[in-house]
Amino acid sequence: MQKIRWKKVMIYTFFLGVFIACWSNFSVYYESKAFLFSDVEKMPEVKTGLLLGTSRNLRGGSENAYFFHRIDACVKLYESGKIKNVLISGDNGSKDYNEPEDMKQELISRGIPTEHIFLDYAGFDTYDSVLRAWKIFGQKQFVVISQHFHNQRAVYIARRFGLEAYGFDATDVRKMYGIKTKFREFFACVKAYFEVKLNVEPTFLGEQVQIP
Repeated sequence: MQKIRWKKVMIYTFFLGVFIACWSNFSVYYESKAFLFSDVEKMPEVKTGLLLGTSRNLRGGSENAYFFHRIDACVKLYESGKIKNVLISGDNGSKDYNEPEDMKQELISRGIPTEHIFLDYAGFDTYDSVLRAWKIFGQKQFVVISQHFHNQRAVYIARRFGLEAYGFDATDVRKMYGIKTKFREFFACVKAYFEVKLNVEPTFLGEQVQIP
């Protein structure tokens, strides 16, 4: 009887976990879908674009398509006048790994003036990037620039905190590593859902930075 009881508990726990994971993903999708755009003409004009960081190259040394597609999307928004400044938020966890600086140099090479680019080196994950854009850089209105699946989560987080956030979708990646990324995204949505519910503070805060 004791074994049967434990089996039931395990089964119920499993299905509860599946339900929570699916509900988290549905919430992220449903609450963000009205604020995501792929057509630059339909994008509202905002002062700041929040460019979410990623590595320039993959582990094998080849170029990271996510990186360059996000750069393309950011340049498109800037050149169309939809944004005036770019806040790049990414990981600078070690001396040899600096997502914001790599993206900054690429944007400069594409013609965006350095005085319109601001860097957040403590955007260790999407949740931190969104909250630091608000709490450190004072942005209550911005457009997130990344791939669609990533923008969904970022905009969900921002809107849950009362921020006027939009998402501009960069071109997605259709290769095998794109599938792996989307698999991780399923669980990242669960993480974001609970971070919002628990009102978790970013890993680092610090002194405020003004974006003119």
